[in-house]
Amino acid sequence: MYSIMINIKEREVIKMKRLYIDFDGVILDTISILYETATKEGYELSDANFYKNFDYSKILKDKYIINDGINCIEKILNSEKFEVSILTHCHSIKEGSDKVKYIRKFFKDITVIICPKNISKTKMVHTEGAILIDDFAGNLKEWEKAGGISIKFSTKLNAKGYTVIDKLDKIIDMF
Repeated sequence: MYSIMINIKEREVIKMKRLYIDFDGVILDTISILYETATKEGYELSDANFYKNFDYSKILKDKYIINDGINCIEKILNSEKFEVSILTHCHSIKEGSDKVKYIRKFFKDITVIICPKNISKTKMVHTEGAILIDDFAGNLKEWEKAGGISIKFSTKLNAKGYTVIDKLDKIIDMF
């Protein structure tokens, strides 16, 4: 799916592809910290109570940015090829709020879509023809079934059947 942006100064119409970028495991390396903490505190990784009570503000730190992700998003925005949104699963309102605050430190005008963990990302936005960059194959599979374009994010370039990138700004040359 494309959005239309009109550049008034240049009097040109720019078609922009919709791009949704996952947060955990793509922008910030929060997943390994969550799993390590859950194990240390005696929780099963599937225990929803752990995630609901976890203080995400402790791990939403610049030192956990993956492969220059914030600067890569800036490059994507500057390319004017994409209408960019962050689409992230959250276990609680507090987690969602903390993620929005973190993203707002860098981007004042980017849409952040908070998706409850028990709802598919495909139910939150229009997927037809839109791109999702995500590290979780389950989300990518659902995205493709809903008519979207899936791009796997993996620092080890482990694709598992998907087009794969290890830096977000690589998307610029793909579309």
